[in-house]
Formats: sequence, structure tokens, C-alpha cells
Amino acid sequence: MALKDYSDEFRADAVALYEPTPGATYKSIAADLGINRATLREWVLRDRERRGISAAPASARRAEARTEGAAPSAGPDERVRQLEARVGRARGERTEAGNRAGHPP
Repeated sequence: MALKDYSDEFRADAVALYEPTPGATYKSIAADLGINRATLREWVLRDRERRGISAAPASARRAEARTEGAAPSAGPDERVRQLEARVGRARGERTEAGNRAGHPP
């Protein structure tokens, strides 16, 4: 299997999608994005290390992530809209990367 080259933006969006999603699993988010579960896990762990976040309980990480990057006045519906837009961009980027690699969508 060939290694895939994902942009930094795609990786950041994948991590940002995983972190604030209550009840999310690596498996479910990775499946939504069409990537391997272990790949997403590695990106999340590297991002946490980069930010100096220890291996805190998942509930604490998710609570912290919900407050990071969200507009202060963004309600739940707006946050869902923002995340859905990010997933759409990430899927489009994945399709473009596949096309560049010679793989049809």
C-alpha cells in the first residue's frame, strides 16, 4: 500500500474535528474522512505533544478542545455547521490528492 501525502491543513482539520466531538472515536472520525484510524491517532497525539497537553482523561481533553477555536458566541448549531464545513473541505482535499496520485474519486 502506498503512503499518502496529506497536507498540513488536512491534518489540522482532522485533529480539530476529532478533539471537540463528544463521544468521537478515532475509528468513526477516520472513517468519515476516509483515512486510517492509526493515522488519525498519530496526528492527534503529535498535536497534543506539540501543544504540551499530557495524556489527560478524554473527557478533560474534549472539554478543553470545545473551548479552543470556537467562536465565543457560537451556539451548538453554529458549531455543527462549522465542523460540517471542515469535513466537506477535508473530503474535497482528499479527493484532489487522490486525483493527483492517479486514483479516480
